[in-house]
Amino acid sequence: MLYSDVRFRQTETAPPRHGGKIDLTLLLLTLLLLGIGVLMVLSASFASAYYDLQGETGGNAAWYFLHQSVFAVAGVGAMLLCARVPMRLYHRLSPLLMAVSLLALVLVLFVGVRVNGARRWISLGFTTFQPSEIVKVAVILCFPRLICRFGDRMRSFRYGVAPFAAILGVIALLLVLEPHFSATVILLMLGAVLLFLGGVSLGWYIGGFTLLAVGGTAAYLQVPYVAARVNAFLDPFSDLTGDGWQIVQSLYAIGSGGLLGLGLGQSRQKYLYLPEEHNDFIFSVVCEELGFLGATAILCLFAALILRGFWIALRARDRYSFLVGSGISAMLALQTILNVAVCTNLVPCTGISLPFFSYGGTALLIQMAEIGILLSVSREMPGNG
Repeated sequence: MLYSDVRFRQTETAPPRHGGKIDLTLLLLTLLLLGIGVLMVLSASFASAYYDLQGETGGNAAWYFLHQSVFAVAGVGAMLLCARVPMRLYHRLSPLLMAVSLLALVLVLFVGVRVNGARRWISLGFTTFQPSEIVKVAVILCFPRLICRFGDRMRSFRYGVAPFAAILGVIALLLVLEPHFSATVILLMLGAVLLFLGGVSLGWYIGGFTLLAVGGTAAYLQVPYVAARVNAFLDPFSDLTGDGWQIVQSLYAIGSGGLLGLGLGQSRQKYLYLPEEHNDFIFSVVCEELGFLGATAILCLFAALILRGFWIALRARDRYSFLVGSGISAMLALQTILNVAVCTNLVPCTGISLPFFSYGGTALLIQMAEIGILLSVSREMPGNG
């Protein structure tokens, strides 16, 4: 039975039932992308790890790979654990998660670790984590709860716009103070997707886009960091040794790959030419080493994963599960599209990671946990026994 059945439209969560099988297709696609991603971290990072550019690897060329492998294994465990948690429990705990994530965003401003002029990480001693990753999950779980509670009142300003705009406004303010503009953009877009699915009138989006345009213009005029990124996007070759360096090296890497690529491990741009080669720009290394065909195959895997996520959401047992599943799928789609767009200079350069590929323990753990929640939705699909 599809979610579109009218009987599920106004329910928050259906009666408890969590004994079904997890969606094997989604699981296999996730593990395949994870395995390829960890392998690409090894290929992309060994040069910078060997030269110890960040002063943390000790010259161990496999340092980033080993750490990513640990988080990948932990992520698989987190995914399987989250898949066993009933959706009713996520529904119940979502306000608490939102409160904790907001507190973490406040704490990072005072006790966060500063890297490259941004304070986005909180140190735990043995590792660091980004509160911005946790707040993404909080939005995905908490907004559907409110949408289900408000029901038909979502078309009004008081219920369908004001509370959600207030929450997103606080989150955006805290993220801008870090600064973390890429996470701000993603969360605003994610909120817009969830509200659209929740039934908010399209007329409110006109005002929202207007405010976003005004805010973007103000940021360009008042924030040098933003202005530099936009100018580099418009003409990266005008400043080859400055703000345009990163995107130019990314384009060189993509162009060098050709149809079939230079071969796994054979990238030239990763030898201290392309910054963030194992993180935000790992897709450029993928294109250089695996070529157009290899990169296209990987994008097809992402497309299959995202479409499978929406397929599961459409067959969810209740409205809350539908919104959560759609939110997770939309998040993966947004991050994948924007990361590829940055690497190919279709949008201004921002620090958006590629799911399952970019180096980063917190992000990988959260992404695997999100897949686990999506698997939990699949276990409760009607007819899944």
